[in-house]
Amino acid sequence: MSSAETHPTRIDEHLNIAYISTSPPNPFHQFDLYIPNPTPAAKPPLICFVHGGAWRSEDKADHAALARRLAARTRCPVALPNYRLTTPATPLRHPAHAADLLAFLHFLLAWPGPAHAHGPPYDPTALYLIGHSCSAHMLTSIFLQPPSPAPPAPPPSPTDALPPAPVPTPDTLRPAPALLAATRALALSSGLYDLDLLLRAFPAYKSWFVAPAFGRLRSYAPWNTAAYALRAGAAHARWLLVHSTGDTLVHRAQSEAAWAALRALYGESADADAEQGGRRMVERDWDSLAEEHNEALAGEAYPRVMGDFILDDMQWRASARGE
Repeated sequence: MSSAETHPTRIDEHLNIAYISTSPPNPFHQFDLYIPNPTPAAKPPLICFVHGGAWRSEDKADHAALARRLAARTRCPVALPNYRLTTPATPLRHPAHAADLLAFLHFLLAWPGPAHAHGPPYDPTALYLIGHSCSAHMLTSIFLQPPSPAPPAPPPSPTDALPPAPVPTPDTLRPAPALLAATRALALSSGLYDLDLLLRAFPAYKSWFVAPAFGRLRSYAPWNTAAYALRAGAAHARWLLVHSTGDTLVHRAQSEAAWAALRALYGESADADAEQGGRRMVERDWDSLAEEHNEALAGEAYPRVMGDFILDDMQWRASARGE
């Protein structure tokens, strides 16, 4: 069920739309949609912002203001999904959170749109995905491919009451070919990718959120998405890695590791940028954001950096099509 209202900024809001239908409705399987009004004659791409929160906290509603700013800047609809969280009451392990996100993205491809609408207010073959913090790990778990055969499972702690997360395989979070084809770019800010690297810098994070979400293990190497490969059918997607100079909760080494790995996957070496059609496929921005980890999302620079990357990509692809 959705509700819509128009704000002075001319953004129509459709709230609490189920992407997995249950009775009673599960708020963690719902999303909000922010649509610029009036909409362009040609259906625009859809931007999806996936919240962070260390797999354990936050809600889509926390980022409504950011969604409105992104929609106003790009003139594209913006979707904010929820997903299930790891809490004492719901002790979920990875990949449950990312599996919810994958279900949401697949839902978008065939959704008929809000009630009484004539189809979705976006082009379902054109998606731009933004991830922050742990959702960068979720998105790279989906759009990059873990090794096959899978490495041995790290030995679990005998004190852990629950089994650890299963070692991922290429099929664990496999996106449909249509989703890979529809995803034009991923923009990731202050992301988590290499959990072992993270814990060397912030050992307290293991008990706080890594062990609850993955299990208490000696190593989390199988979940290092900075060591994953490109999926077949995904090489057309561009990437932007962003990190704030003021972020003290996640060190820039995380983003640097992911950036270096992606550049290698696309053949964009450090001393000679390989380009596709005049655009680098992997870009970075370590300078534009200056706020703390989550405070950056409320600043003016964040929607500008993410929105302008999306607008630039839209213009580039339109030019390549001769539009």
